[in-house]
This record gives sequence, C-alpha cells and structure tokens, in this order.
Amino acid sequence: MKVYNTEFVRNLALVGHSGSGKTNLTEAMLFQSGATKKIGSVTEKNTLSDFSKEEMERGTSIGTSIIPVEWRNYKVNIIDTPGYLDFMGEAYGALRASEAALMVIDATSGIEVGTERMWKYTEKIGLPRIIFVNKIDGENVNFRKLMENLEEAFGKKVIPFSVPIGEGENFVGVTDVIYQKGFKYTDGAPEETELSHDQIKATERMYEEIAEVVAGSDEVLMEKYFSGEKFSREDLLRGVTSALLSGEAVPLLVGSGEKGIGIDILLNTIVNYMPSPDDERAHLGFRFGEGEERTVDVKEPFSAVVFKTVTDPFIGKISIFKVISGKITKDTALYNSTKDQSEKMGVLCVVRGKSQLDVEEIQAGDIGATTKLSVTETGDTLCDKAHPVIYKKIKYPTPVLYYAIEPKTKGDEEKLSTSLRRLREEDPSFTIERNPETKQLTIGGQGKVQLDVVLEKLKNMFGVEVEIVPFIIPYRETIKGTASVQGKHKKQSGGAGQYGDVWIRFEPSEEDFVFDQEVFGGSVPRNYFPAVEKGIVDSKEKGVLAGYPVTNFKAVLYDGSYHDVDSNEISFKIAASMAFKKGMEEANPVLLEPIMKVEVSIPDSYLGDVMGDMNKRRGRILGMDQQSDGTQLLIAEAPQAEMFEYSIDLRALTQGRGTFSMEFVRYEEVPANISQKIIEEAKNRE
Repeated sequence: MKVYNTEFVRNLALVGHSGSGKTNLTEAMLFQSGATKKIGSVTEKNTLSDFSKEEMERGTSIGTSIIPVEWRNYKVNIIDTPGYLDFMGEAYGALRASEAALMVIDATSGIEVGTERMWKYTEKIGLPRIIFVNKIDGENVNFRKLMENLEEAFGKKVIPFSVPIGEGENFVGVTDVIYQKGFKYTDGAPEETELSHDQIKATERMYEEIAEVVAGSDEVLMEKYFSGEKFSREDLLRGVTSALLSGEAVPLLVGSGEKGIGIDILLNTIVNYMPSPDDERAHLGFRFGEGEERTVDVKEPFSAVVFKTVTDPFIGKISIFKVISGKITKDTALYNSTKDQSEKMGVLCVVRGKSQLDVEEIQAGDIGATTKLSVTETGDTLCDKAHPVIYKKIKYPTPVLYYAIEPKTKGDEEKLSTSLRRLREEDPSFTIERNPETKQLTIGGQGKVQLDVVLEKLKNMFGVEVEIVPFIIPYRETIKGTASVQGKHKKQSGGAGQYGDVWIRFEPSEEDFVFDQEVFGGSVPRNYFPAVEKGIVDSKEKGVLAGYPVTNFKAVLYDGSYHDVDSNEISFKIAASMAFKKGMEEANPVLLEPIMKVEVSIPDSYLGDVMGDMNKRRGRILGMDQQSDGTQLLIAEAPQAEMFEYSIDLRALTQGRGTFSMEFVRYEEVPANISQKIIEEAKNRE
C-alpha cells in the first residue's frame, strides 16, 4: 500500500448494535473502492473483517479489525468493532484511535440499545459522529418514522445528507441532498436519475436545514446566509466540518451495505467533512501523560500507541498502533516508554482484516502494525528513546460477570495460565485472578458471550479445555457470645514429655483479632505468650462451623499451668489450639457472608422491576439518585452469594439498558436457614 500524508488520512470507528450490518458495510466500501471484486457476506463467512474461527461460527464480530479503504487519493481507516454489549472495551479502544464515529443503524430494527449506549458515550467524550442507516431495503421500513424517532432520541442535530429513493423492496437508490442529485444503483454502480417534483422540494428543504446549521458554525458564513448568498462548495466543506466537530450537526446517510447502495456518497461524506488527524480541532483520544508533549505532526519525533493486539496462531503477536507524531519506517528504533525497554520490530505493515500489506512508512495520524514485539502490550507507548513520551492508558469498564475455572486435564495448570495471559494481551477488558483465599482461578468480563469466547479461544488456539466450577464464596465465621475454656496438652512418652495448660476467654470484638493476657503470679511464664497467640492465629484460619476463617473476636489468656521440665513452646501452641476449638463451639458461633454495595443505572421505566428483583436477592435498597442523562441510579446492598449472575439477569430485565458496578463493603450474619445449608455443603465437600 502507498504512503499517505496525514492530511489525506481519515480514522473512523464503526460502531452500532450487533446485527446492524457493520461488517457488511465494510465489505461494500472495499468493493466500491475497487479493493475487492465481490461484496463479502457474514452469512457466507467470507468477509475480510470477521476472520477468526469464533467469529465465523457465531456469524458476528467479537474483535476489532482494521479495514483501510482507499478512496479519491484518501485513506479511510475503518475500525470495525463488535456490536455485542460484552465487547464495549473493544469499542472504547477503537473510538480512542478515531477522529469520528460512524454509527450504523438497522432500518428494520430502529434505535437499539447498542446505538443508545454508543451515542451516550460519544456525546460524553465529544467525538463527532456520522450515522449510516443500513438495510433501507428491508421489509416494513418507514424512513419518515425512523427520522422522527432519531430526532426524538438524539435531537435536531441529526440531519439527512442523503435520503432513500423508494423503500423496502422498492429501494433503488438515494438522493444526495448537498448536490441535489438522485442516483440509482446496479451492482453497486451509481447512475444519475431524474428526481420528481416532490423529491426536489424535499431535498431543497433539507439543504436549507444543512445551510442553517453550517451558518451557525462560522461568522462569515452566517453573514452570507442572512444576506441570501449561496454557499460555495468550499464554504460547505468548511462549515459542515466545523458543525461536525462542534457536535452541532450529525450527518445522516442511507443505503444498503449488502446491495452496495449509497456507499459512494458515504465515502465522499467521510473524506469531505471528517477532520484529518492533524486538524487542531480534531478529537485526540490518546492524551499526553508524561515526557515531551506532542502534536499530530510528521515533523515531530516519532511516537505511537498500540491500541489493539492480535494473537495469530502462525505469525504470533501482531501489534496494531496509531502513529501520533513523526513517522515510522522499517529502520525506526523502537522504544517502549511505558515499560522502559527497547523493542525490535518485525515487519512494518498495514493490516486489512487478517491480511498484511507491506508499506515503506506510516506517517502521523495513520494506523499501522508490526510483529514480534516482545514486551509491548495494548495501551503501551512506542517512541524515539531520545524524545520520550508516555500517553495515558485507557480505563476499561470493571468486570460484572465472573467464571471460576479449572483445566480438565490436571497437568494443564501452567499452560492455562500462559494461554490466558496471551488472550488478555488481545482483550485487556477481561481480568484473570487467583483468589488467595479460595485458591480458585477466576476470569471476569462484561458478560457471558465475552467469557464464553475466551474459553472457546483457549480450546481452539491453545488446545486447553477448561471446566466452569461453582464459586467458593469467602464466608467468615465469628462468635456472638463469650466462653472461658481450658486447653490442656499433656504427653509422656519416655524421656522428656510435653505439657501446656491454658485458660482462655473468647469474646466478640470490633477488630478482626485481638490477643491479650491477664495472667497473674506467673501461672503461664511470659516467654510462652507468643506460642499461645501463634496457636490461636493458626487455628482461626479454620472455624468450627464450616471451616471458614474466624474474624472479629478477642482471645484473653488469663490462667494456666506449666511444668519445669516438660513445658515448651510447641506444647503451649497445641494447648491454645485445643482451647480455640472448645471456645468457638461454646461462644455461639455464626456464619458471616460478604455484602456488596451495588449501584445500578437504569431508565425510569425499569425501576420497579429492578427493585423487585433486588428484593428477591435479599438486597436492601438504600436510595435513588436522578442522573443528568435522565437515568436513575439505584443504590443497594446485597449478599455476594446472590449476585454472581446479576449481569445476565439485569440485561434481560432492562433489554440491555441497565448497567451496574459492585464493591465489597462488609460481612454480615447469614440467616439461620441459609447458614445451615452452607454448613452442610461445606461438610459434604470435606
């Protein structure tokens, strides 16, 4: 592929609800630009962007892929993202590397939850948008009704730049509003067609809307507009770009990715009105962290950020990066400033799906890839060692669903751990954790699909099969009463014996564990106090009810006896552990469970259902808070045992519109009926 200067590069994240046709749209763009001879299809499993085994089997994108399209001497880097809500992390990474988002809406389904979420997020980060309404040729499509819904949901800033000629099976082409021309398509090829009187009037009205918005973005254009002067092409280019960047206008285009209709107008809109990466008004997702500050300029020292890593079973690791400043060639010495280590570059290329296209250099603002980087991970900065800079890493959403897993084959523990680390390089939004208390290996993510894909990849790519096992909840035990007990250890077996005798009082405490002594007259010598404490510390790791650690108690050594010859530290340690067991049994032991603070963000209409569901989980509603975006924040507390599959249930309850976060707050006593069941299960396990 040829080298493109920064001003001729456009970076666009392709986002939208799953099934809206994003992947088919990239195929149509490639076909329209002449890069392919046929429009690939998701159903036929021959698209360039869905190339992994898991994507082909599921018929949907599960990872980000880069599709560069060459159009009118411009290079448009389409970053195709998965539409599943589970893969929001992938979309966040892609949006960070883009100057604008292309939101795809399925005309047959209208505004879906994935679209709503992406709109909210792009509004929040101030990223310009273009909307493409796909599948206009679908059954029962009503474009006028869809426009009303879009205006209601997103405001009057959504302005049609193209409108359909015909709908459903009668959809044959589109009208370009700016150029006031109609086009019909045969096999993706446009041919100008005459517009009817009504169509001309409608496009004139829409053109006026565009002109009005454009005028509001520039004082010179405002004067022209009010004096009745017609805007030149340069005026429109400048004005629409300004309105797009300021968020005052969101161009809407229509078409069919599958039939290749309206794709040329979409590509023209992208190259005409989207900002180049070096436009000083453009959104720069990679924010400066430390070192020498940079601007997107080819004349500055080299710096880039790796925003996606792909694990290829044959090639190994492919690091996909965006050049922020300077340029990279095959001879560029790479320095990973995040890790403070030099790297050796493999090939320098541009990726298109899984294909690698060789390139001599990649300039500021453009996207490229290299292989064989040993320490570099997603989010790391690469730069010129003499001019170091570090860009801030992206914060991924915290996991809301966890699986506890173990390998099916006993000897695969090490292989499983290595394979999971490699998969996490590909998708940093899922977590791997070994619980130090329960010893369980857990993976966490945004939903069932994401975690199932991780398990599929473990099997397909690394040959590691795993089982999902029940979670061991980290319960605790404590006491509610007080008990004074004796622990006596006496053993005689020829020669020196063993003798330790203690009287200990066990009582509840606000602190995790307190050891104290009230020994008078030397009944237990002072030098044995540490051994007594050690005996209790070791014993408290396993309570008398179900073998869980004991917390919130005080142990007071107040009496005992010793033997001049037979007493030693080990004897007093054993005596203390005997006293612990007896004391716990007598001091009214109870089971404690972890309680989580849960914050659920939901639209008002789902509030009743979500509150009812929370009550069924033994949850307590603490309050509600109206958010600025119109949603409600429900604050509650609930036992961890009831929350493991909450993300799946909340998604079902709210049609994917609810989100939540959860954190541990404290331990609380388990209700007696549930406690009995937990104790029985623990005894059966043993």
